[in-house]
Amino acid sequence: MYLVITEKPSVARSIAAVLGANENMRTHLKGDECVVSWCIGHLIGLAEAHVYNERYLNWRKGDLPILPDQYRFSVKEGTKAQYNALVALMNDPAYEYIVCATDAGREGELIFRLVYEASGCHKTVKRLWISSMERKAILEGFQNLKDGHLFDPLYEAALCRMKADWLVGINATRLYSVLYGTKLTVGRVMTPTLALIVEREKAIRAFQEEAIYKVQINCGFKAQTERLRDRLQAEQIAAKCNQESAFVQYVDKKKCTEQPPRLYDLTLLQREANKLFGYTAQQTLDYAQSLYEKQLLSYPRTDCQYLTDDMEENLPVFVRKLAQKFPYTAGIDLPVHFENVIRDSRVTDHHAIIPTLHFLESDWTELPAGERDIMQLVANRLLCAVGDPHEYEETELTLKCRDDTFKTRGRRVTWMGWKIPRETYYGSMGHRLRRDVKDEDNLLPECEVGKVFHPVLASVQEGKTVPPKRYTDDTLLAAMEAAGKGNMPVDAERHGLGTPATRADILEKLIRTEYVERNGEKGNKHLVPTEKGMATIAVLPEELTSPVMTAEWEKKLKKVERGEEKAKNFMNDIHQFMETMVKNAKPVEEMPSIFVRQETVVGNCPHCDKPVQEKSRGYFCSNPKCSFSIWHDNKFLTGHGITLNREQMQKLLDHHQVWVQGFMSPKTGKVYDATLVLKVLEDGKPHFSVEFKGTPKQ
Repeated sequence: MYLVITEKPSVARSIAAVLGANENMRTHLKGDECVVSWCIGHLIGLAEAHVYNERYLNWRKGDLPILPDQYRFSVKEGTKAQYNALVALMNDPAYEYIVCATDAGREGELIFRLVYEASGCHKTVKRLWISSMERKAILEGFQNLKDGHLFDPLYEAALCRMKADWLVGINATRLYSVLYGTKLTVGRVMTPTLALIVEREKAIRAFQEEAIYKVQINCGFKAQTERLRDRLQAEQIAAKCNQESAFVQYVDKKKCTEQPPRLYDLTLLQREANKLFGYTAQQTLDYAQSLYEKQLLSYPRTDCQYLTDDMEENLPVFVRKLAQKFPYTAGIDLPVHFENVIRDSRVTDHHAIIPTLHFLESDWTELPAGERDIMQLVANRLLCAVGDPHEYEETELTLKCRDDTFKTRGRRVTWMGWKIPRETYYGSMGHRLRRDVKDEDNLLPECEVGKVFHPVLASVQEGKTVPPKRYTDDTLLAAMEAAGKGNMPVDAERHGLGTPATRADILEKLIRTEYVERNGEKGNKHLVPTEKGMATIAVLPEELTSPVMTAEWEKKLKKVERGEEKAKNFMNDIHQFMETMVKNAKPVEEMPSIFVRQETVVGNCPHCDKPVQEKSRGYFCSNPKCSFSIWHDNKFLTGHGITLNREQMQKLLDHHQVWVQGFMSPKTGKVYDATLVLKVLEDGKPHFSVEFKGTPKQ
């Protein structure tokens, strides 16, 4: 008997059906030879800071940086029952070995390993590594299980990235929240992504509209001057050329080809779906994941745009059958140039996103609308990618009228090539999809140098300069992918900010933290930073807002993944970065107005005698070198069910004690009244106790 562990219950059911494990045991599926169970995403995560030390419940600069020697983990609330079930199964002597069948990628490896390590299990682990949930792929995968230890470096890199994100989140968030008296959420990838949006918004706000002019002549076709800034100059040219003769000064005619597009990786699929349908990056990922679990789509969380050599033989037949699935390509004899998409050397973990063989047997029209859109988009991309080059003839004309130059460009398509399936698809969708204007023919007459057109009509065309466009999900994903590219190695696992699998979540987190808003109509929503988001980037140092840090870390993580660098060395570098960040942190000279608030002085500090100020999260000494603070969520106070108001705090600071009604015993739940006593320790931190002697009579 062996034990199979998947990432999700739905995947477990698909695998169990292939392996004959059909007996439902609530936490697992049982067969004659194996048992299939599942995680529920990440069952285990890094523990909160206060697990290491209770004093971390309060946020103080003096406690930073928080750099654990040994990282602790905790089981997520709501999933403990399944975690306990997995631990019991892993340690059950009935199972000879364990098959890790979580998603074949970094996150999938991490999800399994954290549970395996926490369980104390020492059984042999074999790895299922597949790119499709089809029956054939699953069977072949189990016939070719890999040694689990081969993926140790992948796990090490994934764990390092997890710890790095935790360290930045914990330390930078606390540091700058304390520094500016309001909560500022900082993330290793989230913050530089926010910076991209903020910089674009600043450019838009700084933009000043300018009028631009062109003089246009009509010779049966239209030609224009270059941009002119002076209206008077444009009017003078138009007046000079109107009703005059123009002759052809230069003709450049050339044959051009546009190669077929590459297949989709996740980021490109998300961009296209946003541009064409208005789907957010997260929606597209959700639809693609659902299609993958339905065995209709290959593994979606990939950054590869090619297929493997072993897929070459069956590709022509598959493509032609795929074309017959859709009314707009059925009956069209499409070529199949497999060499366009086969690059075995460019495929790492997973190949590009394509339909599965199972899709050919399915009724895709019964899918929900979003899944149907994504399915058609992926299928059409494959039909385009294996097609002929798109061919056209481009003509550039330069005309002379009096002493002024006019230019025009025309295009005549000679062979549609790979755009045949795309255009038929676009046509079937009508107004839902936007066509490329440049694909439309702009025909020019046959012209030779010296040909004269008489008379020509001249007119002034007025326009305006336009500001940069705000980001959409489409354009931001492109910017994230390209960010810091110059700092990345050629063979880096990922370019830019985040990974294909995480970028959607980063965008949504920016929305949840109220740093960014989506504005506009469906299908054309723009990402706009809030004033809070603008202010946050204004006060954070460049090393946290620039993609350079992320790029450098990705280089090192790739080396860890390949076994070229030890995880310990990577973590040492991160720890050093945290120490430097805390050491060098200081408020900006000009505080953004959103962070400026009137602080109320409630008394003098019992440790250094400087004023104590009331802020949104509690009471803090105004002396930055002093550690005295009483947070509203102080563990002792909240544990006894009390919150100190301003009047009570004033008495506590003046007399080191205050009468409080409504204490609640944390052990018995009994409510009582007593005196709260304050003692200040040598390091300036408060210590509380309760006294009943001498309390007022009731």
